[in-house]
Amino acid sequence: MSLVSVGTVAFDTIETPFGKAEMVVGGAATYISLAASYFTKEQGIVSVVGDDFPAEELAYMKKRGINLDGLEIKEGEKSFFWAGKYHDNMNSRDTLVTDLNVLADFKPKVPMHLRNAKFLMLGNLTPEIQLKVIKQMKKRPKLIAMDTMNFWMDVAMKALKRTIKQVDILMINDEEARQLSGEYSLVKAAKAIHKMGPKFLVIKKGEHGALLFASNKMFYAPALPLAEVFDPTGAGDTFAGGFMGYIAKTGSTSFENMKRAVIYGSTMASFCVEEFSIGRLKTLKASEISRRVKQFDKLVAFNI
Repeated sequence: MSLVSVGTVAFDTIETPFGKAEMVVGGAATYISLAASYFTKEQGIVSVVGDDFPAEELAYMKKRGINLDGLEIKEGEKSFFWAGKYHDNMNSRDTLVTDLNVLADFKPKVPMHLRNAKFLMLGNLTPEIQLKVIKQMKKRPKLIAMDTMNFWMDVAMKALKRTIKQVDILMINDEEARQLSGEYSLVKAAKAIHKMGPKFLVIKKGEHGALLFASNKMFYAPALPLAEVFDPTGAGDTFAGGFMGYIAKTGSTSFENMKRAVIYGSTMASFCVEEFSIGRLKTLKASEISRRVKQFDKLVAFNI
């Protein structure tokens, strides 16, 4: 197995200035795995759903080459549900409902044939769950990437730092980087976070792009300017899926290759926001990805 991702497979109700979508498919592992499926067919997920999750959606994930042996289906229980409303600027939102349901007592179980994965993506969950997944791997993956959020910094900082110490690359947004490090400057924040364990750091800045940091290197990729953004939900997870999918496809964890992975992650995220839920990820074609990557190239190319 090339890539294993852990995270939520869930329902969302989303309201934006462009409309409202009720009880649509969401969840970190969903976005991550679907985005990664455009780069690798050797991947699996570790998650949990209730028996209310549509069988046709699981069938579609299998069709995309996603191994669901690590997806637990709990009979008589409901899947994780989140509802949110975005502000007019689409950069901030209000959480209206969070129903943990099956996630309340989730104990991840990585199937034996997934424990030898070369690459591991830890989607946003409790740091304890993320650490349990790491400990179940047969041997340390070539690259362990982790996403988290400010909520865990507020309520579980000690556990979060224990997990962060075990990963190679941390993916967070600019506000989270500042909170975790205690530094306002993102350059200083990166240095502080490197000391916590990760060799690499990706700081996502939404419509303003993403930064990649190594110990003494830095790379910035702008976001592709879009005429319309319908739904930012899942964009960060789609970025992670594109990033890790490209790394799994190429097999290289060099800084130069990670720069390319940032572009591919940004490309996938730019498609994700064009429709509600996973709609755009379902209709995407490889030729469209290739064209948009070239758009990124033209966006940043210049001669000195």
